[in-house]
Amino acid sequence: MALKVKVDRELCIGAASCVAVAPNTFELDNEGKAVIKKKDGTMTSDFVNYTDIGDNEINISNAAKSCPVNAIIIVEVDDAGNEIRQVWPA
Repeated sequence: MALKVKVDRELCIGAASCVAVAPNTFELDNEGKAVIKKKDGTMTSDFVNYTDIGDNEINISNAAKSCPVNAIIIVEVDDAGNEIRQVWPA
């Protein structure tokens, strides 16, 4: 099983709870919205494989659950990267 995470910028209110819980994964950009920090130094709000993030699955999951507006979406994907199901929000 592989997991991917993204930030829904339309929902994000910049509460920064995700940054507090998983600072190796999330930070706020210049618009005050959460973005995902990749191991290669780039940032995005689009889907990112957990393997491309310098944080563990528990921290990422807890950060998603800490978001007051459920703006962090986690999906399970198959080996080809196709979405199987949404893990969070359930």
